[in-house]
Amino acid sequence: MPKLGESITEAAIITWFKNVGDTIEEDEMLLEVATDKVDSEVPSNVTGVVEEILYQPNDVIKIGETIAIIKADGKAVSKPKSRDSNKQPKNVVVEKKKVAKRSKPAQQSIVNSESFTLSNSNTFFSPLIISIAKKHHISFEELARIPATGKEGRLRKSDVFNYIEEGRPYKFAQPVVQDPTAYRIPQLTFDKGKGKIVEMDRMRQMIADHMVYSKHTSPHVTAYVEADLTNMVQWRNANKKAFQEKYGERLTFTPLFVEAVAKAVKDFPNINASVDGKNVIIKENINIGMATALPSGNLIVPVVKNADQKDLVSLAVDVNALSTKARENSLQADDIKGSTFTISNVGTFGSVMGTPIINQPEVAILALGIIKKRPEVIETENGDEIAIRSMMYLSLSFDHRVVDGFLGGSFVRRVADYFEQFDTDRDI
Repeated sequence: MPKLGESITEAAIITWFKNVGDTIEEDEMLLEVATDKVDSEVPSNVTGVVEEILYQPNDVIKIGETIAIIKADGKAVSKPKSRDSNKQPKNVVVEKKKVAKRSKPAQQSIVNSESFTLSNSNTFFSPLIISIAKKHHISFEELARIPATGKEGRLRKSDVFNYIEEGRPYKFAQPVVQDPTAYRIPQLTFDKGKGKIVEMDRMRQMIADHMVYSKHTSPHVTAYVEADLTNMVQWRNANKKAFQEKYGERLTFTPLFVEAVAKAVKDFPNINASVDGKNVIIKENINIGMATALPSGNLIVPVVKNADQKDLVSLAVDVNALSTKARENSLQADDIKGSTFTISNVGTFGSVMGTPIINQPEVAILALGIIKKRPEVIETENGDEIAIRSMMYLSLSFDHRVVDGFLGGSFVRRVADYFEQFDTDRDI
């Protein structure tokens, strides 16, 4: 399994393009894998015959693990040590760890094995599930009680996060005879109706997991302001044709928005942060993520790196390139990593405003509504007058653990100020 990005330690196999016995050329695509950020195709590094496939679709593999044996030049590549006949397969090692943990009652939640029913009969848990369990101090016995929706009864990440969000109802065993006056977490059954059943694709499942995780992790607060974008709109309309002729790039509003947001982030660096336990990490780089819809309808966040250090032309180049890659489903792992602050232009869908969910591990996200002309009272030399202005609502969702109302409100107001104070005499 090749390296797929600096922060990526494992990947899930989506599909194999070759079967055992098939020939393959060097650099021909062998399989497709998925991380928590992007899907990637993995090419073969040799020409030969596929002799053995060691893992199946949906298996989660650590970076660096041998995943297939290809016979090249008449000689097969040596098999990985983990597949040696004298050693147990990877899933058996995990089982041993679980048995060892269960043998130490002091490290486990107090449970009465007779007072609960195992919802998850599959006792294999992936490294990702185990990592989440350790972080939230969930025992293997508690994991076994979580209803599993994965293939062959396997527990999925979304199952665990849904369970945590519900308040971990199976954390402790319930006594057989219960006090009728005590509070019990209700086990509700809803009528979900009938209709066409559409299974979520893998990316939609990951988005769902991330959204639930973000709402569970960060106490969301949203602040709103409105901005008069008349000067910016007039300048952009007057210069977009000349800009494209001069630089060969389309001048959309997005690079103008990214430019203003990067300036505001520089003014309020504490908004450019993430939380690590009891510590707050103030990021050195200002990398602006752009929430972008894919042709499938799913959402992805390509990143403009070091946005505060780039002029408008460079920002336009980056924005246009990333948008094109998103439309063509050709974004690479490096295109979507490293974001420190995210903007979501909900106005492109006609929305007046939005309440966006924070893109973890960031602490804030800005939604930009539709630019709409409407009559406004403005101050002139002749006093107050009613004029037609191009107005926009801005909404900032922020993590109230580390961003208070003063910082959140001041930041979103500063962004609006940069929009309103746009220099109409600016040269392209």
